[in-house]
Amino acid sequence: MRGRDQTLLSELISPEDIAIESVVARYQRVAPAVTRFARTLSKNPNLRVRLGSETAAAEDEVVCDPRIFQAAYHRNAPVTPDEVALASALHEVMHLVTTNFDEKRPIPEGWPVEGEVIPDVEVDLLTALEHTNRPVAEVLFFSLEDARQERQGLSVYPGARSVLSDLYLSSLALAISRSGALSQFVLGCFLLTGDYVEREVLEKQFDARAATAIDDAAGHCADAAQAEDPWEVAQLALELEAIARANGLITEVPKSATNAQTQLIQDGDAEKAAEGVDMVRMTSPIVADSDSYQDTKRSADARSGKSDRRGASDLANDEATDQLLRVSQAPEIYLPNGQTGKLVVSPIPTSFSKFSQEGLNALGEASKRWEVDQRRVSGELFPLFAANQRRGLRSGYDQGDVSPHAALFIGAGLYERLYERRAARTRRTYAVSLLVDASASMLSPGRERGRSTSWAMPAALLGAWTMAHLCDELQIDFEVALFNKGFAARQEDTEDGYRRRRAAATAGLKQTQGSAADRLTTTVNHYIVKPFERRWRESEPTLAGLFYTASEPRRAAALARRDPDSAPPVSLFEKAANVDEFNLIYAAERMARLGAQVRVLMVLADGMTRGSMDALVRSVAAVESGGTTVIGIGIGDHTVDAAYKRHEVVEKPQDLAQAMVQGTRGALRRSLALFGLDTSWFRASEFTNRQEKSIA
Repeated sequence: MRGRDQTLLSELISPEDIAIESVVARYQRVAPAVTRFARTLSKNPNLRVRLGSETAAAEDEVVCDPRIFQAAYHRNAPVTPDEVALASALHEVMHLVTTNFDEKRPIPEGWPVEGEVIPDVEVDLLTALEHTNRPVAEVLFFSLEDARQERQGLSVYPGARSVLSDLYLSSLALAISRSGALSQFVLGCFLLTGDYVEREVLEKQFDARAATAIDDAAGHCADAAQAEDPWEVAQLALELEAIARANGLITEVPKSATNAQTQLIQDGDAEKAAEGVDMVRMTSPIVADSDSYQDTKRSADARSGKSDRRGASDLANDEATDQLLRVSQAPEIYLPNGQTGKLVVSPIPTSFSKFSQEGLNALGEASKRWEVDQRRVSGELFPLFAANQRRGLRSGYDQGDVSPHAALFIGAGLYERLYERRAARTRRTYAVSLLVDASASMLSPGRERGRSTSWAMPAALLGAWTMAHLCDELQIDFEVALFNKGFAARQEDTEDGYRRRRAAATAGLKQTQGSAADRLTTTVNHYIVKPFERRWRESEPTLAGLFYTASEPRRAAALARRDPDSAPPVSLFEKAANVDEFNLIYAAERMARLGAQVRVLMVLADGMTRGSMDALVRSVAAVESGGTTVIGIGIGDHTVDAAYKRHEVVEKPQDLAQAMVQGTRGALRRSLALFGLDTSWFRASEFTNRQEKSIA
């Protein structure tokens, strides 16, 4: 580990970094190393290490509850978040792999067993300890065994051990101040066995009786650190309990006390004994106490059949953990104003293609009704590309073509000049990204009386369809995506599968994460309908099915109810909202990675972002400063006026596709002028001039 100054963890980590999804994301980064460590420690090359909502330990699988890692970040220690992530993961997995108290033996001679015990009858270790009726000895056993495993199991990772030491010592002063003599004694036994602090240091800070007792216990702690199995540790725990009793740390039970009174006094001592050590150690459920050990083992037995059936799954058959992992692995989006957030990115469910035929029919009808002529639209833009091609500025698939006159150049001795022209990289490529708001309001009547925008999403998808065909014909790289805020669908989801996952994940996260459950289930989502790298024809059926769902929502919902096992998840549009700025930044980054020199990003929405208007304005400005033309088209809403420098508001569905085409046309025309090319051949109509002025 690195040499540290005195910067504390609380000064390095923000509240957002302590959120469960951030903790899981850090664990995911070290998961391969932790798995290798677990397999080496267990000598089992097939051992699987997973995250789950309950800790479990079985022969071929261990499941870690991420809340255990999260608790480590609340320590005020001089360590970094990455150090805590690795050390806490190694600590938990080490205990899960190492701990096994199920071996059966006869109760050793000399143990203070109460009641009649049949000789030579073998019992497991915890049952044997229970027969002694020494609750304080049981607390001592788990504390010693915890420390022994850490000292022996992590001996090859001194860096992780040093992090644990820093975490423990950061809580030591508070634990001592709040503990009585018995609690201090148990705490001292844990620290001495784990070799975390010198005995002299403890004696100076402990109560006088605890200091005397810990001096007597030092040899036993050293023996516990070297013990070879937990039965030896249990023997030492009983001897330490006798030392505590001899030094007056344990309450003497009056002879006249009833069994109930005796049990009450003993349980009270056990609670006092555990107070200090539980404030210091990083508690792992499997070595916390007897009940927690049994729960961990039972959880593994209950999970094993389901988990094995899932094969390659990393989620231990737990939809809540599935969602937690998904959020933790989602891309982190950084906005210009310093705000960050997770964006769940996924292909749109392919089951929407089930409505493709109905969607194609609906698209044809809507194109006629709203007077959207695909061929006429393509013809308006083609001259721009013809001009580029005449000047050698090819786009899309054509950009690598060589002029048919190359042979004449070579024959005329102009080879060098031809080579120089090709090496100069004068060709420009084009990319268009369409972002469509998929919030529930896009399918609902408008808020103003007498005005309906129930056509918003169908018109937007028809515009996207039109632009997709246009870009495909002109060989422009393009992408179509939907965005909303809600429970994120998966590519393989059907209506039934989506509803089941949503209900299970919501219930599970409410139980394990409390108030954070809503943040983890209602995420900002980015659904890619047609990615840049795939051909349009592969995505055409899905977009057609989406159009049918948007244009006939009641019929689509009825079909989904009739056959939920195969129908698309139409309910993903229910009660959804939108956070435009995160999707805008992500779409711009994807397009920039293409290397296209002329980039057009178009956003279609019917209202204000549910995020921050200031963040959206800054995001638009940042994307434009990076060389991307951003066009905002408001569907019956003037919010775009404030957010987008280039904007247009449409009040009728027949105007939407035309606004999209004219916005793209204006962007391409400006790109020619920007590079000093002649545009005098271009004759815009009166409508075009008016449209381009509005988005300039």
